[in-house]
Amino acid sequence: MDVATVKTFLAVAELGQFQEAAAELGVTQQAVSKRVSRLEAELGVRVLARTPRGAQLSVDGQAFLPHAQELVQVAERAVDSVHPGRRALRVDVLHRRIAPSVLMREFHRSNPHMLLDVVTLGTASVTHAIEAIRAGTIDASFRAVLHESPDRWTDIAAPRVFESRMEVLVGPHHPLASAKSLAPQDLRTHRIWIPGILPGTEWAHYYERLAADFDLSIDGVGPHFGDEALLEEIADSKSLMTFVGDRDRYLWPTHFDLRRIPLRDPAPIYPYSLVYRKDNAHPAIPGLLAYFKTLESTPVSATWLP
Repeated sequence: MDVATVKTFLAVAELGQFQEAAAELGVTQQAVSKRVSRLEAELGVRVLARTPRGAQLSVDGQAFLPHAQELVQVAERAVDSVHPGRRALRVDVLHRRIAPSVLMREFHRSNPHMLLDVVTLGTASVTHAIEAIRAGTIDASFRAVLHESPDRWTDIAAPRVFESRMEVLVGPHHPLASAKSLAPQDLRTHRIWIPGILPGTEWAHYYERLAADFDLSIDGVGPHFGDEALLEEIADSKSLMTFVGDRDRYLWPTHFDLRRIPLRDPAPIYPYSLVYRKDNAHPAIPGLLAYFKTLESTPVSATWLP
């Protein structure tokens, strides 16, 4: 199926006029009409209903529309794959409020003219993220490569680019609310609630190791109704706490009076790697890696990694 023909169909569907579609595409109205007729002959159905007022999608045209859009997007990605400088760097940040998203925002502020597309992939699996990278859906993804061996991905690079130090988040009525800092051992008799932990994910592995090494009670039971609901539960509770990273950005109403308390001696570290194809020639990747090398962090005497 000819991509130019499909693009012509999409232009007519959007603008509702053959003449306007011709002007948009820089061709004659006759060329637009011939392309649409050729598409309809190939499909064996009418995709556009001609009326005195213009053109409207037929029932078959409505069914074909999303597939036509996907076909053109795939074709454009194929062209972009060999001309990476033409398009935005597409990076998966996992979640809009955690450290990768915060740092990508700061990176863009320092490089405002760089084309950048920040997304959340919607998968909790390193393997699935790599599949998306190989397919060209994204260029890179932030992941904690913990229970996977990067050596087996001969086409994939996964350098560690920064570390997020863990903090506990408690409400004003929690017995530890007044602490300036805590050691992981101080949390042993307290319930740490992280709802919605998915078994087999990188963060499930991280918290399993953390709980085992420090004899902690980490509760992942219950559906995760969103960050706002979790923060409200923590604010009202005398017993619950949760983990956040020191670079994560969470906002809450003033009356919640939540406390972020750093962990020390040792400070648990959540390591982030930037995962991307070794042969990805997008010009923004070297700049992004160079940016992470400039990040500063406050030194601590002892750290913990799984």
